[in-house]
Amino acid sequence: MKEQQLEAALGHCFGRPELLRQALTHRSFGSPHNERLEFLGDSVLNCVVACALYRNFGDIKEGELSRLRASLVRQETLAGIARELALGDFLRLGEGELKSGGAQRPSILADALEALFGAIQVDAGFDAARKVIETLYRPAIARIDPSTGDKDPKTALQELLQGRHLQLPRYALLATRGAAHAQEFEVECAIPELGVRTTGSGASRRIAEQQAAERAIAGIGK
Repeated sequence: MKEQQLEAALGHCFGRPELLRQALTHRSFGSPHNERLEFLGDSVLNCVVACALYRNFGDIKEGELSRLRASLVRQETLAGIARELALGDFLRLGEGELKSGGAQRPSILADALEALFGAIQVDAGFDAARKVIETLYRPAIARIDPSTGDKDPKTALQELLQGRHLQLPRYALLATRGAAHAQEFEVECAIPELGVRTTGSGASRRIAEQQAAERAIAGIGK
């Protein structure tokens, strides 16, 4: 029943439910685990994202397209989509990973999402996987501003504020959670002149700052 909720969120009903279970199985739980499906899903994801960028941004050069694709398929982006799906609630993890917070670890979430893409490819073919990926990635692709090119969110935010002759954002570490080998950082990005305060979280302070900056850009509007 629980897996049916995930199928509904993905928009794909598995003809072979064992593929879904395998995609959700971390190697710490046992075999068959999801690493082979992750390998396949990674390739499918790169292809679908590349096609979507090519189709949507006809004026962007090849180098910029490559960098945009890299930003969309990186661990932080995948983990963010996985969290929106509440994917951690469906993962099958070994006892040690469960106790150490593995269900919310960005690397595990990202790998499992790629494994799901691979599982859909095996279950129903490339077009089925493409439809799921395009649906999940539609908000991220819609947020792309060609004028910022391949700039990371912190750089884009800095240039946006400089263009408006405003002070640079202030980043502050709010909290550090988890064991030393699986820490999560929470950071605030503050722009007092605009009354904007956003937070971000991630496996490193840099990742958390980038997420907070991205949310700040969205909050400012253009």
